[in-house]
Amino acid sequence: MKKIVFFCFLFGQMLSAEAAVVGKSVEYSVGDTLMRGYLAYDDAIEGKRPGILVVHEWWGLNDYARQRADQLASMGYTALAVDMYGDGKQASHPDDAGKFAGEVRKNMPVAKARFEAAKAQLEAQPSVQQGSISAIGYCFGGGVVLEMARRGVDLDLVASFHGSLGTEHPAAKGDIKAEVLVFNGAADPFVKPEQIEAFIGEMESAGVSYSFTSYEGAKHSFTNKGADAFGERFGLPLAYNAAADAQSWAALSAALKTLYAH
Repeated sequence: MKKIVFFCFLFGQMLSAEAAVVGKSVEYSVGDTLMRGYLAYDDAIEGKRPGILVVHEWWGLNDYARQRADQLASMGYTALAVDMYGDGKQASHPDDAGKFAGEVRKNMPVAKARFEAAKAQLEAQPSVQQGSISAIGYCFGGGVVLEMARRGVDLDLVASFHGSLGTEHPAAKGDIKAEVLVFNGAADPFVKPEQIEAFIGEMESAGVSYSFTSYEGAKHSFTNKGADAFGERFGLPLAYNAAADAQSWAALSAALKTLYAH
């Protein structure tokens, strides 16, 4: 019996020493606005590692963005879920979400300042390798990361999941430093064929290293398991698509692994 107790204790100690993702709130300011982000990393990994910014959907920095940050941390990155609205503001109704997102879109200098402040906050973390920062975004956030790349923010890779493609600031040759990945739902009514055509033309003329993937039958918010409930509640064409979610995340994972291979 004593041996059994000892081995149980030893096994418990071994489990406690295994990798564990740490998630915590972080605060920083942009002008007079307090930003409330969410930092995630694996504290069992020694040394510095690449950092990934995660930009939320139009609902604001909620559990979904935090979950994606945790997922990236479990893969060996340090991730910061970005607060683009300020003070951790969230919307519970599409009218408010549209208002919050619209305020950011119509003032891109402020949006860029907030994004770059989050990037600086991430780079300042002890676990982050300087100069190795990428960014991903969902819906509104996908549009944000594409816009930041267009405006020359120094990023290694940006990935947009069911994000908006339009811009008033098309990239010129040399503007975009990052590799660009776009994951789009082929059945997303918010992304029009002419917008896709314009985006691809923009990337080609700007000489960007990019990929554009459309998933047959996938609607808006296809990566979010809560999309169906939101869609039914508010009468919006949102739907989770497990296959498109898995395939797009696998493509992102492979791209990051290739990018940061040593």
